Amino acid sequence: MRRPVALRLNAALATLAVAAATGVVLSMPEAASAAATGSATGYATQNGGTTGGAGGTTVRATTGTAIHTALCNRASSSTPITIQVEGTINHGNTAKVSGNSCNTAAGVIELKQISNVTLVGVGSGAVFDQLGIHIRESSNIIIQNVTVKNVKKSGSPTSNGGDAIGMESDVRNVWVDHTTLEASGGESEGYDGLFDMKNNTQYVTLSYSTLRNSGRGGLVGSSETELSNGYITYHHNLYENIDSRAPLLRGGIAHIYNNYYVKLNESGINSRAGARAKVDNNYFKNSKDVLGTFYTDAAGYWQVSGNTFDNVTWSAKGSENNPAGPDPKSNTTVSIPYSYSLDNASCVPAIVGATAGANKGLKVSDGSCSPTTPTPTPDPTDPTPDPTDPTQPGGTNLSIGAGSDGSSKASGSSYGHVRDGDMNTFWSPAGSTGSISIKWGTATSVSKVNIREASGSTGAIGAWRVVNGDTGAVLTSGTGAGAITVPKTSLKKITFEITGSSGTPKVAEFETYAG
Repeated sequence: MRRPVALRLNAALATLAVAAATGVVLSMPEAASAAATGSATGYATQNGGTTGGAGGTTVRATTGTAIHTALCNRASSSTPITIQVEGTINHGNTAKVSGNSCNTAAGVIELKQISNVTLVGVGSGAVFDQLGIHIRESSNIIIQNVTVKNVKKSGSPTSNGGDAIGMESDVRNVWVDHTTLEASGGESEGYDGLFDMKNNTQYVTLSYSTLRNSGRGGLVGSSETELSNGYITYHHNLYENIDSRAPLLRGGIAHIYNNYYVKLNESGINSRAGARAKVDNNYFKNSKDVLGTFYTDAAGYWQVSGNTFDNVTWSAKGSENNPAGPDPKSNTTVSIPYSYSLDNASCVPAIVGATAGANKGLKVSDGSCSPTTPTPTPDPTDPTPDPTDPTQPGGTNLSIGAGSDGSSKASGSSYGHVRDGDMNTFWSPAGSTGSISIKWGTATSVSKVNIREASGSTGAIGAWRVVNGDTGAVLTSGTGAGAITVPKTSLKKITFEITGSSGTPKVAEFETYAG
């Protein structure tokens, strides 16, 4: 292992104002997708894809405690949720919160043993100040448009082992996008990695992010024998003033394209212990040993094409030093399973400068070296109604995360499909009539219902009744699916009875609202 070389900065980064110790967690009706802006890219699109909290409720948080509370208030550890973060998250406002759907800890944003979560910065921005984000035993996570800075493993305060974002222990499908990850020095100043993955972490993409002012950019694998990680994509990122590990790869496969590396002080992409890296159309400037196997005799491999090396110096080969330059050649081949568009390396400094990092308007490359802002498109699985449609109820869909049952169902349908936020799934009765119910563990106030029919079956539902499942009382009746107002009632179960239909009725979503 190399001896860490600390960075010395002229000045520390300015600290933003400290938020209040308590946060705001509000249900937010959203017309557009509840997921992050844009769609996952790279290896995060594989293994079933990465959608985060798409299709779930949206809440807003201004403290770390509020983020933990939002996770713990879910019906289960896999109930989809998007948490919009605004303000400064720090040790003073990040406490442990307990619940059946979470496993949190004070002094760190803990995404542990959970799935289907989006954490996105909004408004004036989200800054995690000296507080890291820890992802452990989790899957389908999106982190977008946040800044994480000055996370320490020694000194005070400490958080997350010194990693800005750290993933470990059976992590799958994570997309980190438009983030700014920065430190104020190297290991001797108390900092560790900006973006670390270890202990069986796979299918991760880091895109349009800035990593700067750190001794260590990030690693994949914690030792030469810990080779369970891989399938990582890094694209359109800025690595600036980094000593090493940009990234360090131990085993596995990485796709590294269209990144801008400036001032890599000791080494850059360090492929070792059998790792294979496909390195396409990157721009390396004012740096040393930007690609190779360093500080070990455990060889790694690379496939290179289209890269620009601008004022890059290379050290001599040795028993534990195998730089790829000064004339880098491929020594392996890597097959990439997803589609992608490469910007020419000559425009990488400009396109990365215009797009990478938090609070850049979430701009991306259009594939021809021009920045563009993705147009948010409605999520087809998003159960939240369009607030511009006066016929649709607003607020939080209480059915997400609830339970359900009903009368006999047709083959291939499920009671749970009416509360999963997915318009592509549905429940259908075994005949032309039947009933479907939403139920909760505690009494819940309901005043509006929205019955959404599956594609191809619109208009099939004829006569119906809405029934208080606790008492059997009929709350209202009518014909045709859509928004339904009922007397505001506190109940544990509400039932939609189809008493007449034409064709085969199919209920995609049975939404319930408090008002």
